[in-house]
Amino acid sequence: MEYMSQEGYDELVAELQHMVNVELPAVRDAIAEARDKGDLSENFEYHAAKREQGKLLSRISFKQKVLENARVIDKSRLKSDTVGLLSKIKITNLANKCSMNYTIVNPHEADLHSGKISIKSPIAKALLGKKAGEEVMVKVPAGLLKFRLDSVEL
Repeated sequence: MEYMSQEGYDELVAELQHMVNVELPAVRDAIAEARDKGDLSENFEYHAAKREQGKLLSRISFKQKVLENARVIDKSRLKSDTVGLLSKIKITNLANKCSMNYTIVNPHEADLHSGKISIKSPIAKALLGKKAGEEVMVKVPAGLLKFRLDSVEL
C-alpha cells in the first residue's frame, strides 16, 4: 500500500490518462504508418515504434499498479508536531549553517527541485518521528551529516 497526497494522486491519474489517451494512440498510428511502408523485416521505423509501444505499455502497467495500491492521506488525521509523511520541515546543516525547506512525500511524488523529498531518503528516514529542536546524524553517500530540525508543520 502506498500513501500519498491528494495532489500526487491527481497528478498520477492525469499522467496515466495522458499516456492512454494521447501517447498510446500516437504510437499505434506510427506502427500502422510504418507497416504500410512494406517489408517489416528491414523496416527500422516499424521496429522502433514497436519498441516504443512496449516501453509505453510497461509504464502504463506500472502506473496502474501504483494507483491500485494508492491510499490518499487525510491530513487532518496526521500529527503536526512530529515529522511524518506530508510534513513540511525546515532543517539546518550544522556543519555549514545552511537552512533547507522540504516536504516529505511518497517516493512517486519526490522532486528535489520543488523541495519534495522521498520518505525513503536517508534524510527523511532519520527525521521521522522527531520534533522541532532535535538534532540528528544522517548517514548519506557523502558521509555523516548533522542536522537540526528547526520546524515541523503540515
